[in-house]
Amino acid sequence: MGDTGTAAKPPRRRRGDARERLLAAAARRFYADGVSATGIDTITAEAGVAKMSLYNNFSSKADLVRAYLDGRHEEWTGLYRRRLEEAGGGRGGVLAVFDAYADHAAFAYEHGFRGCGLLNAAAELPSGDAGRAVVRRHKEEVEELLAGHVRELLPGRPEKAREVAEHLAFLLEGAMARAGLEGGDARLARARSMAADLLDRL
Repeated sequence: MGDTGTAAKPPRRRRGDARERLLAAAARRFYADGVSATGIDTITAEAGVAKMSLYNNFSSKADLVRAYLDGRHEEWTGLYRRRLEEAGGGRGGVLAVFDAYADHAAFAYEHGFRGCGLLNAAAELPSGDAGRAVVRRHKEEVEELLAGHVRELLPGRPEKAREVAEHLAFLLEGAMARAGLEGGDARLARARSMAADLLDRL
């Protein structure tokens, strides 16, 4: 091919690339520094995009926060599904939920593990904020997953299954809170062991 004498143009970025880079930057900064402390300029600088790119993809910072929360939910759901593939029966399903939370805690966070990113964000959002509803739905879905697995262990006893699932959900959330304060997953490992013991006594 002959030399045309013109420089090759860099490949054009796909339209979705800026959105993904913004979401990735937001995920890092919101988790490490908090939602309120992280401004739009910080996110766009880290993403390497112009500020207009953010507003081309998100209507506001609040919209970006909701997308971040949705992303955290989907991220956890993916971890849970992978764990569930290795699990067997109701007992294994319950422990897959605990293992998925431990997998999340094992990520290489910039400033270490700080607990549940969803709850951390919800704590900063005002009452009635749509982002808090996203977090609530996630926690309700996790408890319903637990209940579904426990029902396999307690056929014909739906009320008892619901009670045990609530107990397990409280155990999991308490362990996540302590793990976040301590910056490690030891509490989650202990909670998993306690959950397994509880299930063995049903």
